[in-house]
Parts: sequence; C-alpha cells; structure tokens
Amino acid sequence: MKLSIITPDKSVYEGEVTSVTVPGTLGSFEVLENHAPIISTLDDGKVIIRKHKEEEVIRIKGGVVEVIRNNVTVLAEAVLDA
Repeated sequence: MKLSIITPDKSVYEGEVTSVTVPGTLGSFEVLENHAPIISTLDDGKVIIRKHKEEEVIRIKGGVVEVIRNNVTVLAEAVLDA
C-alpha cells in the first residue's frame, strides 16, 4: 500500500507501508491493505506509519485523508515538531 503525506509547502512522506493510523475527527482509525475507499477529515494528532515491524510517527495539524485502491493520501495543514 502506498502512503503520501503532503502539506501546502512540501511532500513530507512517500513510500510503501503495511498500515497507517490517522487521527480522524470522530476518532483514530487504521487503514490496512485493500481498505474500502474513504475520504475523512482529520484532527490534530499522530499519523502512525508501520512498515513491517518498524513504526514512525508524524504529528499533523488537521487535514483530510483519502483512501482509494491501496493509495492513502494525507493532505495535512501542517506538520508539527515532535
């Protein structure tokens, strides 16, 4: 599954992932391979990126996520410092 995290300024992340957890406005949710198509708004919070046993966290300031045909695109307002 391919993940892209983009802000108005730059591309923050692009690569193959096993799963990704995003901070939806109604609660965090995880996207796995072959997830149903979805568009959702995002709150400020952590995007947790998993590649096999590795995990990376990127904190975002709101935005939207689109999932379609194993492509996950996070359009974030900004990326926050850790």
